[in-house]
Amino acid sequence: MARMHSGKKGKAGSKRPSVKSFSWVRYKPREVELLIVKLAKEEKTPSMIGMTLRDTYGIPDVEAITHKRISAVLAEKKLLQEIPEDLMALIKKSIMIRKHLETNKKDMPAKRGLELTESKIRRLIKYFKRVKKLPEEWKYDPDRIRLMIK
Repeated sequence: MARMHSGKKGKAGSKRPSVKSFSWVRYKPREVELLIVKLAKEEKTPSMIGMTLRDTYGIPDVEAITHKRISAVLAEKKLLQEIPEDLMALIKKSIMIRKHLETNKKDMPAKRGLELTESKIRRLIKYFKRVKKLPEEWKYDPDRIRLMIK
């Protein structure tokens, strides 16, 4: 499948293990959930939690062990952030581009990058409202969101 704003294709990325039974994992589902909660209280995002569990604890796939995704475990414990992680990353990127454009007003490629990033933000907001991860009245205002992030 092609990238969103270019015709380029890519296959890069880590591959999940094909085997669903991990004999080397010595953690029980309850212990994995406690680890997830512990890492979430250290203010790590769900993807950072997954990488930490994989790299530090040797847990290749949380869903295969607990039968729940990391975000589902966090939602049960009421530790999930109100703005989803991928939307937050795009918002932070747009804030950085805006800060760059304040000092470099004639940087037209950066201006185009801001337009593309904000297009992705609007598309994601529409999706998250549809699947009820964001309230219907939630609005993206770049000036207001900048204060909320900091």
